[in-house]
Amino acid sequence: MYGACTKQCRCLGTTERSMTQLDHQVHSIGPEVTGSRIFKFIAFLYGIAAYLVFFVTILYAIGFVMGLVVPKTIDTGTDTPTAEAVIINLLLMTLFALQHSVMARSQFKAWWTQFVPKPVERSTYVLLASLSLLLLFWQWRPLPAIIWEIENADLAATLATLSFAGWVLVFTSTYMINHFELFGLHQVTNHLVGKETPPPRFKTPMLYKFVRHPIYLGFIIAFWAAPVMTAGHLLFAAVTTLYIFVGIALEEHDLVDLFGEEYRQYKQRVSMLIPWRRSV
Repeated sequence: MYGACTKQCRCLGTTERSMTQLDHQVHSIGPEVTGSRIFKFIAFLYGIAAYLVFFVTILYAIGFVMGLVVPKTIDTGTDTPTAEAVIINLLLMTLFALQHSVMARSQFKAWWTQFVPKPVERSTYVLLASLSLLLLFWQWRPLPAIIWEIENADLAATLATLSFAGWVLVFTSTYMINHFELFGLHQVTNHLVGKETPPPRFKTPMLYKFVRHPIYLGFIIAFWAAPVMTAGHLLFAAVTTLYIFVGIALEEHDLVDLFGEEYRQYKQRVSMLIPWRRSV
């Protein structure tokens, strides 16, 4: 992605003809390279590696948010003046949001796959999203002021269980659609065996019949069901929830473009996040 900008800048002084030739070269080398056995095998290993990085990242995220097991959580780390900590944390979340949203747009993918082979595009997206999250975990600054703290042990345990249930909902919802396609393994496996990955088709399995975005619902539950809510945790939960709603708007715009009237009718039938509401 970053090298592409440099290449484009060098092309500014070229003639229209030379730019056309360069564009043709970029596109023409793709099939020759991506069709080779060596590339297929390397792409498969790359997809597995990207998935493993994602898997470790999401497991760490559970511990980070819930304050369990991992060495650095949302409430631990370098002591930093409040204003500085807020700015750093907002920048970290903004970086993730930009990477996660921009790279998911169809216009970006059309440009990006000129430089990144299509079979590994999803794996690359997953890998970069995971790395941006790991950066957030590493550089996050705690804001330890207590917003609320549940003193009743049973209620505190209930909230912790609810938070964990949110993470379970995230995982199970990915398997209801296609977990391995969502995280790039399906694409590199198909490419390895010489099979075309079929175009996406609209389907609403299980929980998707009740809410349009059970994955996002799971994240919201996981972030907000906290027995102890610090200022840092509140900042994280509030900003990520805001980003979820922005992400839903962007995602549904793309889904309407992709599936048309079928998705519009789905939006009318099924609520966004709250199962018992029929419209949003």
